[in-house]
Amino acid sequence: MANKEVTITEVCPRDGFQSVSEWIPTEEKVRIINQLIDCGYKQIEVTSFVHPKAIPQLKDADEVLKRMKRSEHVKLRALVPNVRGLERAIAAGVDKVKLMLSASDSHSISNANCKTEEAFQKFVPLVDLAEKSSIKISGSISVAFGCPYEGEIPVERLVMICERYRSLGIKEVSLADTTGMANPVRIKNNVRELMRSFPDFTFSLHLHNTRGMAFANAVAGWEEGIVHFDSSAGGLGGCPYAPGASGNIASEDLIHGFEEMGIHTGVSLDKVLEAAKDLQQSLPQYADSFLLKAGKCSDLSVSLKTQQKVKL
Repeated sequence: MANKEVTITEVCPRDGFQSVSEWIPTEEKVRIINQLIDCGYKQIEVTSFVHPKAIPQLKDADEVLKRMKRSEHVKLRALVPNVRGLERAIAAGVDKVKLMLSASDSHSISNANCKTEEAFQKFVPLVDLAEKSSIKISGSISVAFGCPYEGEIPVERLVMICERYRSLGIKEVSLADTTGMANPVRIKNNVRELMRSFPDFTFSLHLHNTRGMAFANAVAGWEEGIVHFDSSAGGLGGCPYAPGASGNIASEDLIHGFEEMGIHTGVSLDKVLEAAKDLQQSLPQYADSFLLKAGKCSDLSVSLKTQQKVKL
């Protein structure tokens, strides 16, 4: 029987903000993160310590971490691409860092200027430093269910990358549908094979709603035993190195869907929806979700509307 509890990591401050072309002032980033901290998440991906020229929107990552409030109940995760990024993350006091490998060489060249295997080799000194610094480290595989340049990714390729991660002692891996090319059957087949091949791993799903399949894919993953998911308040998100990669699955949609199914998330839907509405006000061209349009299933109409009969 599938688990009746799931854990959701909020990624709007990293994946969401990086998709916004207009500069978001540092104080506004801090305000949004502080609001999300109060929603009940156990983990928030707060930023990415990349070179400012790579993603200018996140050039204030160090300052954001200095100003934002901290909670003993919320772990802070950050994406790091290299040793310098890890050094900044350690200095900023994050709890966990995440590495990212592309499932395809084409996307890896676009994202990291090198093929997947070469990108992996660059992680070796990074992992050594993380261990010395006692900071937790996890991995991720982008375009895991489909690449905009190469198409469907063979599951054997995912197995190979997981084996690379295991060689570094990393057993927590996020499977990212970066361009929303997954479908429930592909999710089920790949997740089933990976969990069979790596029973000691903890896998999570990072889903994009590019083609409206994200929640169906989340349920498919949950049915195969996945209990960790990423999502973004207001549906903000997208990959700057993946054409057509629209927003992540909206946190409010994912939480609402699971809770309607009787699956506990531990996150306050009302508070997340409030945060999403604030994002819709400040970033109307980026925030979008089903709940922002239709509200919750429990939002009943105030008064009964009757059909007006017209005399012919």
